[in-house]
Amino acid sequence: MDKNVEMIRRIMLAVTRVDGAYYYFSKKLGMKENVLTLLYALDDGEQHSQKQICQDWLIPKTTLNTSVKELVKDGYVTLQPAAGTREKTIALTETGMELAERLMKRVYEAEDAAMAAALARFSPEFVEAMEYFSHCLCREFDQHVLGDEEEKEGGE
Repeated sequence: MDKNVEMIRRIMLAVTRVDGAYYYFSKKLGMKENVLTLLYALDDGEQHSQKQICQDWLIPKTTLNTSVKELVKDGYVTLQPAAGTREKTIALTETGMELAERLMKRVYEAEDAAMAAALARFSPEFVEAMEYFSHCLCREFDQHVLGDEEEKEGGE
């Protein structure tokens, strides 16, 4: 097997395990993974548009809308018009901040312990390297998809 293919498979398996860890953790907390992801995204204290959260966290728009509606109904988030656009921003309510603090504390503790273990073994640059790899991979996929579409248009 080609060395690059083998390394990419190892990365993909690691990413899948990380994603799976959040999935199982959300289930142990008794919530849907996308609700946990939304709370995670909003826990930075900023307001975010639905579009921004969909793009940053790769949550399908319909799934995010469902999660937002549930959290609005339960009083955990509020929707507010964004200045100069039709978009609405999502922000945690006071009750939502309390929920996020309670739930996210456990998430952050687990993440902190895992990061401490990784940093004891590897340089902090591994995070930057992973970000760079993901940027390069997205760029290459975009170029290959665009290239395929251009080929289809040219061949018709």
